[in-house]
Amino acid sequence: MYEPMRICSVCRKKSPKTELLRIVRVDGSYIVDVSGKAQGRGAYICKDKACIEKCCKKKLLNRSFKAQLGDDVYEALANLDI
Repeated sequence: MYEPMRICSVCRKKSPKTELLRIVRVDGSYIVDVSGKAQGRGAYICKDKACIEKCCKKKLLNRSFKAQLGDDVYEALANLDI
């Protein structure tokens, strides 16, 4: 069966969708979508500690969503158990 590929917003590496974390914009708020099935615009990040730390440090999701995300989104991302 074909598995969709997505690109990490941090390292730009192409990986299967199930191997990446998805951050999604739902009704103006941003959440970490652990199921990967929430509706809305999403950005993908590797489930790698280095990618997550770099994303939080440089606030790279702002570029992906073309908006200023609050610190609470980056804190939730940094506190994930991976």
